[in-house]
Amino acid sequence: MKNIATGILFSILWSSASVATKFGVQSAAPLILANIRFFIAGILLLSFSYLFGKDKSYRLPDKNEWKQLALFGFLNTTLYLGLYVYAMKYTAAGIGSLAVSVNPLIIVLLSAWWLKRRPGTNEWLGIILGMAGVGIATYPLLADSYTTLGGIALLLVSMVAVSAASVYYATVKWTLPNLLINGWQVFLGGIFLLPATLLFTDFSATAWDQRFWFSVLWLSLAVSIVGLICWFYLLRIDTVRASLWLFLCPLFGFFFAWWLMSEPVTIYTIAGTVLVIAGLYAGQRTKLMRNKES
Repeated sequence: MKNIATGILFSILWSSASVATKFGVQSAAPLILANIRFFIAGILLLSFSYLFGKDKSYRLPDKNEWKQLALFGFLNTTLYLGLYVYAMKYTAAGIGSLAVSVNPLIIVLLSAWWLKRRPGTNEWLGIILGMAGVGIATYPLLADSYTTLGGIALLLVSMVAVSAASVYYATVKWTLPNLLINGWQVFLGGIFLLPATLLFTDFSATAWDQRFWFSVLWLSLAVSIVGLICWFYLLRIDTVRASLWLFLCPLFGFFFAWWLMSEPVTIYTIAGTVLVIAGLYAGQRTKLMRNKES
């Protein structure tokens, strides 16, 4: 029961990120929102880890680990979240949540190229269904100006970046605790993004209002900290079954977008979401069957 509650909480928090981001970019430039979020989340995670970490693994990274954390942070935070936040200014919140859920399918493609791992038939089916679902759900939103082609392009690049980060993460033999890894990669990612924020952002147009700070704090505390703690807990219980909770993210994502932002839910939305969920299931089916047999 505890695992189910944790999984549902993760799905809710993870899918709320797109709506929270959408609110935030109404008050501030996307890069300002992203940079402040990264620094708050990074500092809090690192402070908690070093203050309450009870064993010797809670230490400063060594020279090689700094390089690994820097590359992981650049891919996972600077590129992925930086581009994702920017894309949400030009993309419907529901589409943002739907796109995030197809990450496992993109990871399959990158693994085939990077790790020389050949995708199976079910995984190819999952990729085709997932991409078709995103395309169908996006189609009417392009016509209604809720979403632009530029926003979709940025969103797709950000999805490739986070999938590359996930594949890279799997190739490294980490000895640091998960909380420290996440804290350092978020903080370093914020540092790498800072020059672009300072050079290309008009700070005078920022409204430091209640909506902005609620968005920043929700993204920093609820999503980056509580959401990731839930995710790491689920991964520790069962890596394969943890990914199944991503199936709920599109459902919660479109619900929040409809409820809080009055974004339309059409037959295209429903059909696209069903295809994405079917694609995720197809992509994970082999792993699930293998997990049951073992």
